[in-house]
Amino acid sequence: MESENKLKFDPREHQHLRYNPLQDSWVLVSAHRMKRPWKGQVEKPSEDDVPRHDPNNPLCPGSTRANGEVNPEYDSTFVFENDFPALQPDAPDPGSDHHPLFQTRPARGVCKVMCFHPWSDVTLPLMQPEEIRKVIDKWVELIEELGQTYPWVQVWASSFLPNEPAMAERCQREYLQKHGEPMMLQYARMEAQAQERIVVENEHWLVVVPYWATWPFQTLLLPRRHVLRLPDLTPQERDSLASVMKRLLTKYDNLFEVSFPYSMGWHGAPTGSHLKEDMSHWQLHAHYYPPLLRSATIRKFMVGYEMLAQAQRDLTPEQAAERLRALSEEHYKHRVMEGQASL
Repeated sequence: MESENKLKFDPREHQHLRYNPLQDSWVLVSAHRMKRPWKGQVEKPSEDDVPRHDPNNPLCPGSTRANGEVNPEYDSTFVFENDFPALQPDAPDPGSDHHPLFQTRPARGVCKVMCFHPWSDVTLPLMQPEEIRKVIDKWVELIEELGQTYPWVQVWASSFLPNEPAMAERCQREYLQKHGEPMMLQYARMEAQAQERIVVENEHWLVVVPYWATWPFQTLLLPRRHVLRLPDLTPQERDSLASVMKRLLTKYDNLFEVSFPYSMGWHGAPTGSHLKEDMSHWQLHAHYYPPLLRSATIRKFMVGYEMLAQAQRDLTPEQAAERLRALSEEHYKHRVMEGQASL
């Protein structure tokens, strides 16, 4: 009789913990919190007309930057040295004579700035796939160039492995030793089979809201085959990547009909001296971390519990994936322009 009265677990109704195998950490999922009172729809902020070219914007072609350098009249993707870099290649060594509680290590590197497109009013989802392909090729070029010297390249190149990739390095290495298959390769295959958290996919790539996602509409971009680093991609895989990125980012913009803010970065096998090591435990992947929660003006903030205890989210990854998957792959700005043209 007692077993008959026991509640059946429903991830949409009952809080639970989910394990993040890349970070060896847990996230609290409390989807029932989405039922708490809310004062109705918050309108999206009015979008100011962004000029195609603003001479006062230091990133525009022909503009003068803060250090006095003038940008070339570039007509595609443009990369330059950051004028105010967080890492420099010639910083002095702080020495090693330090107390265990006050340790210091040297940190050197190179910081780049990348402009995806010469027009200020064009974001990645509004670019053509062939234009996005040029961005991908530039990423590859930077990894090939800086990766000869530095163990970690992510537009910034550093002489050390930062915390996040260092943890991913340990977790992926241990997973391969224990299970005999690269963690993220197995994960991609299982997500492709389940189809529960898929947002978009094609022949070479899939995008999922990861099972352990922290941010409301966080996604993970994964290749279907075993790939260590971006330079290992075939030309066909790069074209396919441009396509899947455009589809994902269009859905992001369509969610709240606003240019969707996000932080994105690639995690691939470390470079530099690691190029000579067996890094088969690694699988290339990219993280998208967008902060929006309920509308274009309501964001998720890491507060109280998150800062003092652990990460927590208010809707399940499956619910987030379902919302994103259902969105059109035609950008809302194009629909507006077509509607105006028919008037």
